[in-house]
Amino acid sequence: MSTTVELPTSAPSSSSVSTPKQPAQPISRFNLSPGDTRYALPHVVIIGGGFGGLTAARSLNGAPVRVTLLDRRNHHVFQPLLYQVATAGLSPGDIASPIRWILRHQRNVRVLLGEAKAIDVETRHVILDEGVIPYDYLIVATGATHAYFGHDEWQTIAPGLKDLDDALTIRRRVLLAFEQAERIQSAHELRRLLTFVVIGGGPTGVELAGALAEIARQTLRNEYRTFDPSAARVILLEGGPQILPAFPQELRENAMDDLYQLGVEVRTKALVTKITPTMVEVGNEKIEVGTVLWAAGVGASPLGASLGTPRDRAGRVIVEPDLSIPGHREVFVIGDLAAYTHQDGKPLPGVAPVAMQEAKYVAGAIESDLRKEPRESFHYRNLGNLATIGRAAAVADFGWIRFSGWIAWVLWLFVHIMMLIGFRNRLVVLTQWAWAYFTRQRAVRLITGEREDGEASPPPA
Repeated sequence: MSTTVELPTSAPSSSSVSTPKQPAQPISRFNLSPGDTRYALPHVVIIGGGFGGLTAARSLNGAPVRVTLLDRRNHHVFQPLLYQVATAGLSPGDIASPIRWILRHQRNVRVLLGEAKAIDVETRHVILDEGVIPYDYLIVATGATHAYFGHDEWQTIAPGLKDLDDALTIRRRVLLAFEQAERIQSAHELRRLLTFVVIGGGPTGVELAGALAEIARQTLRNEYRTFDPSAARVILLEGGPQILPAFPQELRENAMDDLYQLGVEVRTKALVTKITPTMVEVGNEKIEVGTVLWAAGVGASPLGASLGTPRDRAGRVIVEPDLSIPGHREVFVIGDLAAYTHQDGKPLPGVAPVAMQEAKYVAGAIESDLRKEPRESFHYRNLGNLATIGRAAAVADFGWIRFSGWIAWVLWLFVHIMMLIGFRNRLVVLTQWAWAYFTRQRAVRLITGEREDGEASPPPA
């Protein structure tokens, strides 16, 4: 027989944190039992198991709190390598690990599978798809989603790359395009089918475009009988004046040169005005396409709107210098959902190092509250930017030194391998990359799943 209990108000009493309110009604599904020795500890709820949420949970290891990490998926994904899954270089399991396994040794953390629908900051409840969770401290790290600038109808035609499902969708469409080309007799239709357009010239778009060119010109060489895969066109469209806008000019030019050598057509100041399953319009130009991939923009998680605090034009929550929201110092927002402008007047970039540094800071701020010490303002330390273009080609910017080429590529490999969670993943990825480097092959060219909306039907035999 289960017992319905209410969570005691246990947040620390200090001038910096307001006294938590009692839940409006009893909670039975997610509370600890009254006999649990951790029952009286402050309850920290973390929403999101990405870089920010996972780092926050791990940073609270040993702290006098009990932590609930909530995510709608049971795994953490190493997002910087999603494009490798999308372009058949790695398997999903190579870049993902179960969250429970990652935190298995941390006794003050409980992992829950579920989706947060809203947040009630007045009663301090997270409203789930099933039930609610009360909190004393809340860390919102739900990240970002695709943004199509008011054209949500493009989403099924031009998938973005944010999770494993997206990566597998892209892999399927890319590989199917070549399979369908083997049956094509019309030269015009073959040219359309083998035209790949990547929209967005940031790191993700550049990496996707470079990988697609490698697949066409190296991986699939000599595998088809009725057409030449190297005839495929890869077009990278960037609406701004330059690709990789976060990098200095000299590295942008190096990246452009690397892309041209791979055969990628790079077009800047190319604003897309219309997308259909067979065509992309850029101004008055119509480009007939077989596959369109989206890397042009991201939007903040819609969960941020339920906090009821100001947001910027991208939907990001405007946070205080301590990453809390105005009027609620017990609620923190970190990662891609946070608009932190207190350092140089501009929002911090939506990259993993930002989320991880913010998470460590927030964990420290909570512990400062528990010790009744004042919080210091958050300060981001930029450790550098890396982006890979293709085989043995990358750019690296560390402020005090900038370089490109093979050395930057080796550094990119090393950094990403070391950031992967789990020795097995590091070993597998290293082995796969070494094999791909020497053989110019991609190991995971599997076409799985059913035909989707927005995906072209195969031509008649």
